[in-house]
Amino acid sequence: MGEQHHVKFPQEVIDEYEALGVDLAAMFSAGHLGTRMGVEITEASADRVVGTMPVEGNTQPYGLLHGGASAVLAETLGSVGAMLHGGSSKIAVGVDLNCTHHRGVSSGLVTAVATPLHRGRSTATYEIVISDEDGRRVCSARLTCLLRDVRPSDAERVGATG
Repeated sequence: MGEQHHVKFPQEVIDEYEALGVDLAAMFSAGHLGTRMGVEITEASADRVVGTMPVEGNTQPYGLLHGGASAVLAETLGSVGAMLHGGSSKIAVGVDLNCTHHRGVSSGLVTAVATPLHRGRSTATYEIVISDEDGRRVCSARLTCLLRDVRPSDAERVGATG
């Protein structure tokens, strides 16, 4: 994802994770795949996660945005929202992703907005709308994540520093 310092987190979230010695930017990034695809998260809270991705470099043979690229963007943003909902004692694991592709896009930047449909104790479901630069819907996605308790072995994967 590149430079995470542009992500806007609620202050209470920043404080919670700093107290645990967790690298918040690393925890809520798209990881290596997202970095390769140019995914940038610009806003993150349990109520709304916003991110962008370039079309260039993420196309299929016809020169259109690849449906799998849209799925990566959708799952990344929905997972971030689910993790923020679950808090520092939970980890979000995607269990169902559904994407409907409405129109092709061959250039520019797409923007995705993830908003919650359901936030429970053990699952969270987010709707993710991906739009082109003219605000036209490119893809509608829905992600459900299982929220499970963090195990000690998870600490290394989520950037704990202490």
